[in-house]
Amino acid sequence: MPQLQRRAQSSAESVFARMSRLAAQYGAVNLGQGFPSDTPPAFLLEAARRSIGTLDQYSPPAGLPSLREAIGADLGVDGADIVVTSGATEALNVLALSLYGPNEGSLPDQVLMLEPVFDVYVPQARLAGAEPVTVPMNLDAAGWSLDMAALRSAVTERTRAILLNSPFNPTGTVFSRSELQEIVALARSNDLWLISDEVYDELYFGERPTSLRELAPERTFTVGSAGKRLEATGWRVGWIACPTGLASQIAGIRQQGSFCTPVPLQAAVAAALPIARAEGFYERLRAEYGERKNMLVGGLRELGAGVYEPSGTYFLTAQHPAWQAETLVQTHGVAVIPGQAFYAFHAPPAGLLRFAFCKSRAEIERALGQLATSQTTDSHEVV
Repeated sequence: MPQLQRRAQSSAESVFARMSRLAAQYGAVNLGQGFPSDTPPAFLLEAARRSIGTLDQYSPPAGLPSLREAIGADLGVDGADIVVTSGATEALNVLALSLYGPNEGSLPDQVLMLEPVFDVYVPQARLAGAEPVTVPMNLDAAGWSLDMAALRSAVTERTRAILLNSPFNPTGTVFSRSELQEIVALARSNDLWLISDEVYDELYFGERPTSLRELAPERTFTVGSAGKRLEATGWRVGWIACPTGLASQIAGIRQQGSFCTPVPLQAAVAAALPIARAEGFYERLRAEYGERKNMLVGGLRELGAGVYEPSGTYFLTAQHPAWQAETLVQTHGVAVIPGQAFYAFHAPPAGLLRFAFCKSRAEIERALGQLATSQTTDSHEVV
C-alpha cells in the first residue's frame, strides 16, 4: 500500500480540538478552545438572512468588492489592498506560502515568531518549506514581556519575516508602540516582511493597540478576523490588509485553496462592520469581556493560582501547582489548555495553563466552583 507523506503522518488532532472533545465527553465546562458562548449580534445574523438566496455564487478570489471596501474603510486603508480569506488561519497560510519557502539549492528561509506560539504558526512555516525560529517571551512575577535583545540576535541572513500577534494569544500581551517601533526598525534594517496577526484588534482592556501597519505600511501584512470581532468564529471570514500593490498576487495564491469565502457570509460581514463601529458594539463587547476577565482572575487567585492578567484577547494564563489539564477535564469537569501546547522548541513554564473567558458568566462561575471542589478533593486524597 502507498504511504501518506510524512507531513500527513506527523499531523495529529490539535490539543484545542482534543480538549473540546474531552469537554463534551466528560460534560466539562469548556474554558479551553476560544469560541464565545454568546450568539453573534442580531444585525449580523439578519444581514446573513438577507444575503442567502441572493448572493450564492462565487466571488472573486480577493473577496466580494463590498466587503473589501468595508474592511478597508474600517481599517483606514484602500479596499484594493484587502484580500478576503476563509478565516485568519487561511490568511496566515496564504502568507506563509507567499513570503518564505525552501530556497531550492540552499538552506530554507527562516521566519521569526515569539514563544509561547499559536499552534498553526510553526506547522504552516514548515508546510511552506521554511524554518520556524521561536524567541521565548520572558515571564516573571510581573507577567509576560518581550525579549527584544533575543529577537535581534535571532535574525540571520536567512530570515525573511517576523510573525507577530498583538494582542497576543495565549498571553494576552499588547505590545507597546515603542516595542513595535523597535521591531519595525529591526525589520527595515534587515529588509524583512512583517506579518501582524491582529485578530483580537478590538479585544483590549486599556489603551487601543497600535497596528504595525501604521508604523511600516510598506512591509506589513495585517491579518484580521470577523469571527473574533463579531463572535462568529465558525463563519470563517478573515482578511489580509496588504502593502500597496501586492493584493492581486496574494489573491493569486489564495485562489489555489478555498478560492473564495462563502459569499452570503461575506455580504453579511460587509453590512455588519460599519454597524458594529457606529453602534458601539466593540465598546460593549470589551466592557462585558472585561467584567468576565475580572471575575475569572479574581476567582482563580482566590483558589491560589498565580494569574497573569491580560491586556487583550479573551484569554489569560495562570499557574497552579496542583492543576493539570488532563486531570481537570476528566476528573473535575473543567477543560483548559496546557501550556505545552504553545511551546514547540522551548520548555514551558511549570504548570502553565490557558483559560478562555469568552464564555458565559454562568459557565465561569461553574468552572470556578468545580475548581474549588477539585482542591478539596485533592487535599482529602493527600491526607
